[in-house]
Amino acid sequence: MTDVSQDKMGTNWIGLYTMVRREVSRMMRVPIQAFIAPWISALLFIFIFGFVVGGRITEIGGHRYLEFVLPGIVMMNVVNAAFLQSSSAIYFARFIKFIEETLVAPLSYAEMIAGSLSVVVLRASVTGVGIMFMGMFFNATHIESWLMFLFWIVSVSAVFGLLGIIVGLWSKSFEQLNMPVVFFLTPLSMVGGVFNTVEMLPEWLRWLAWANPFFYFINGLRGSMIGFDETPAGLGVGLTLLLLVVLGGTVWRLYSKGYGLRE
Repeated sequence: MTDVSQDKMGTNWIGLYTMVRREVSRMMRVPIQAFIAPWISALLFIFIFGFVVGGRITEIGGHRYLEFVLPGIVMMNVVNAAFLQSSSAIYFARFIKFIEETLVAPLSYAEMIAGSLSVVVLRASVTGVGIMFMGMFFNATHIESWLMFLFWIVSVSAVFGLLGIIVGLWSKSFEQLNMPVVFFLTPLSMVGGVFNTVEMLPEWLRWLAWANPFFYFINGLRGSMIGFDETPAGLGVGLTLLLLVVLGGTVWRLYSKGYGLRE
């Protein structure tokens, strides 16, 4: 590595930029899959559950039903975009065998992970902002705290970007790659408080909400948008930061061992 590609701390900025540019280019070759499909899905959710059903519900948690539902819809799509971006990128890199180009590049494992997560956050953020613009047409887009809004979008994107990398390294087939979406991400997000508060659940079922990590993500974003927060202060933030540390360490360890990379 030369001095041109590194700063004094040893970061390979040129290599990092090249990796990010390659992944962005790959993502932009499939705009319908990356952006149009989730936007259409979100629009249907907003119209049916927020506008049609919400028109028959006066309010929930002191807010219009559509205002209450929109943060959950945004978070569901942010989670899916982040997971699909990272899992498909690492899986197809292994499948097509161009992962070797990254491994022989003068990049540290931390730089490889950072490069992947940069594109993950970009795709998830664009997806979320697009849905926010849709909400404006229904007069349902509000932001109480931009700082917390950005925290939830970026941190949750990173969490599921890291999870996607782990699944992408583990998967041996395209079917395995999609299993977490079908059996975990979609069901957990749908019952994570998108359409209801915890108080609306029967008492004997409320523990399901508190045991569901998606509830804290959706609730956190909802708090940053309309100020409605059902969890103790700092609990969701602490859980998210803990997940970032644990998953980040796990991914770094898998990279250092070459798990799923050197086969």
